[in-house]
Amino acid sequence: MNSQSSAATEVVTVDVLVAKGLMDSGYRYLDVRTVEEFKKGHVDVSNILNIPYLFITPEGRVKNPEFLEQVMSVCSKEDRLIVGCQSGVRSLAATSDLVSAGFKDVRDMGGGYLAWVGNGLQATKPKEEL
Repeated sequence: MNSQSSAATEVVTVDVLVAKGLMDSGYRYLDVRTVEEFKKGHVDVSNILNIPYLFITPEGRVKNPEFLEQVMSVCSKEDRLIVGCQSGVRSLAATSDLVSAGFKDVRDMGGGYLAWVGNGLQATKPKEEL
């Protein structure tokens, strides 16, 4: 049995330490949390984008209907991307959508921002206002 066709659409999940190494080697970080979450703190890397995968509305979480279009406006399908969120759920879905759309080198960061901070990796947080 040949499983190559299904393997082409599988999502590769890496832990935060592997993700950091990949970002240090030139991968771009795509944070798919809401703008509000991003502003409260995010992975501290030089090559970072924030494009929300879901929006929080009065009716609950709603998928960003323009997510793929927004990513494709700033990234090519050949770009090397690490996708992260708060805990790893949204990034898994976003990575799956990107792979299905033809992005060739996309990795999901397992555990998200919480795992990043939990492993003592550097994060950017807003200055406390006094």
